[in-house]
Amino acid sequence: MEERLSPKEIPNWIDGQQRPAISCEWFDKLNPANGQVACRVARSLTEDVHQAVQAAKRAQPPWADTPPVQRGMLLHKIVLRMEARQKEIAQIVALETGKSYKDAYAETGGAIALGLFYAGEGQRLYGRTTTSGIPDRSAMTIRQPIGIAGLIVPANTPIANLAWKIFPALICGNAVVLKAAEDTPATAWIVGHIAQEAGLPAALLNIIQGYGEEAGAPLVAHPDVGVISFTGSTAVGRYIQRVAGERLAKVSLELGGKNPFVVCEDADLENAVKWALLSAFSNAGQRCASGSRIIVFDAVYDRFRDMVVRRTKNLKVGATDDDDLGPVINEVQLNRMLGAVEGARQQGAVILTGGYRLTDPRCRDGFYMAPTMIENVGPHDDISTTELFGPIACLYRVKGFAEALALANDSLYGLTACIHTRNLHRAIQFTQKVQAGVAIVNAGTYGSEPHMPFGGLKQSGNGSREPGTEALDVYSHVKDVYININPREV
Repeated sequence: MEERLSPKEIPNWIDGQQRPAISCEWFDKLNPANGQVACRVARSLTEDVHQAVQAAKRAQPPWADTPPVQRGMLLHKIVLRMEARQKEIAQIVALETGKSYKDAYAETGGAIALGLFYAGEGQRLYGRTTTSGIPDRSAMTIRQPIGIAGLIVPANTPIANLAWKIFPALICGNAVVLKAAEDTPATAWIVGHIAQEAGLPAALLNIIQGYGEEAGAPLVAHPDVGVISFTGSTAVGRYIQRVAGERLAKVSLELGGKNPFVVCEDADLENAVKWALLSAFSNAGQRCASGSRIIVFDAVYDRFRDMVVRRTKNLKVGATDDDDLGPVINEVQLNRMLGAVEGARQQGAVILTGGYRLTDPRCRDGFYMAPTMIENVGPHDDISTTELFGPIACLYRVKGFAEALALANDSLYGLTACIHTRNLHRAIQFTQKVQAGVAIVNAGTYGSEPHMPFGGLKQSGNGSREPGTEALDVYSHVKDVYININPREV
């Protein structure tokens, strides 16, 4: 990396120690902003995963016996160290992803806020008490840890993704084996380093670097890993559900999205255009909650299209704080997007703007996709049904609310959805009827908060929710406790 904020070679964290892969193999991580080698990364295999799981297995029982309040106090120490090093973390995130330092700093702030929320849950970690139908008996539930949590994260918002999973898993009393995203290894490394500095017991947070098929797959299959939490593609999520489900492990899946952004005839168009651009293009469109299907009422379609295309053409692309979006994470993803746009063009789509790789002097060495707006596509065309995870959005013309709602729901996915309208009745109807885990009125398709659950329907997930207190259901067992007394012995 240009600045040595992290090692030139990114190792694993196993049992509180930094270790190269047992094979001593490495792979190159490229900076997506300039295409240069940023660092080398440990190429871990099955045996590395087994070492991490065995270390976690030894460390977990004492952690489970630690009162949750004390767990929370230790997590709070980690969060405070993250806060003290927020600038450093943000610099690493920016260098690994190509996003601006400003955006990386804000993302790190979000991770810190989430860590604070879960540290506080140590003072609650609620079960419940209730009545019994049997005399001289009390009934209650308590939360207990699962054991070892296997966490697999993507690279799009790396520090936020780590916080979403690590903190709730630890506060519930589990030990963690995290498979870091191969495109953001140093972000995971710095979190492991900070956790060690803060005094987290060795082996409670083990971090494995490597490729998904080589390091993620053995984690999913390991018989000692009691819960798998995965954020990523639907195809990989199906694989994880099948493999982990075979051994009846608990599984939490937050998967893809083709999220609808509905613009009604009474919408504030200036506000709608602003949020459409943010939903489609912020973070270079690399959000599971990206607003990639923009559904517009016929009465305002032409006006909205002209406004949004003009603003799209004016977006600045680059890796500085003055830019609106940066590169996509790697060249493989970029080429996939270019192929999808060309396929849509051959099917009759109209590329209103963008659709190509940027090759100007600022961008030619990086992995930059021009912000792309497309129209004249069918709801079942490939580009309408495939998550591209990049700065590409399609416009759809509809007659009115019923058609807009039907089109919004005509998708294999059901993660987030948004409507822009001044009509309260219509807004409420949309939030009730749209098939999505998150429904938003007059803003973007993204923007979760630490205390609120996030997840989707259909091919967007398996029904679990993270973060919020709902994430505690992912990382803990609920046990019924019945206490019977003998009144004659009182």
